[in-house]
Amino acid sequence: MAEQPPKTTFRRVLLKISGEALMGNGQFGLNPPTVERIAREVKSVHDMGVEVCMVIGGGNIFRGLQGSAQGMERTTADYMGMLATVMNALAVQSALEALGVHTRVVSAIPMDQVCEPYIRRRAVRHLEKKRVVIFAAGTGNPYFTTDTAATLRASEMACEAIFMGKKVDGIYDKDPVLYPDAKRYDRITYDDVLAQHLKVMDASAIALARDNKLPLIVFSLDEPGGFRGIMAGEGTYTRVVS
Repeated sequence: MAEQPPKTTFRRVLLKISGEALMGNGQFGLNPPTVERIAREVKSVHDMGVEVCMVIGGGNIFRGLQGSAQGMERTTADYMGMLATVMNALAVQSALEALGVHTRVVSAIPMDQVCEPYIRRRAVRHLEKKRVVIFAAGTGNPYFTTDTAATLRASEMACEAIFMGKKVDGIYDKDPVLYPDAKRYDRITYDDVLAQHLKVMDASAIALARDNKLPLIVFSLDEPGGFRGIMAGEGTYTRVVS
């Protein structure tokens, strides 16, 4: 008899990961075993019956702010960063479909040869049909980060929470890598995140999530089975609420 997946109270969620999460131990680009591991994490939650959508950053390929800081015109640099997110989305799509998970890449910048344009009702329908939807190209506008794109898409898709995969297992009052006495928060408000200048998401994304009363769950993506475990009410994480 096949093992039954654990039950979860979540029906639809958005997973936000950075482009750097796809690098593995490399300095840039994609690490195929790491991409496959993340795809397995997503599949394990999808197999629980949860509707999953994703936003992936592009910092492993190109980061608009860094390009701008080096003299490139900001709008051009941001568009290049958006294209990097499309490349990452296609890589994760390939890994998911190799595992038998039906997936759609939906881009805020139309590029019909490789992915679908963003149409909200169509994206919702994909989720209802149990397809994993990967939102690419940010919001389609310069000066907005993929954090803001994640909050925007989660709100539009009526997600019940944003899950943010990090290198550490939650939000700390200071960098736990540098300070062994760093304190991890089990629960914190968006206002406290802003007031304490905790580097979780950019201020625009935090304000949008707060105003839409959208919970944010920060957890370690490096912990095997962590995403699935939190879905089942286990594991270590920080929950950010309005």
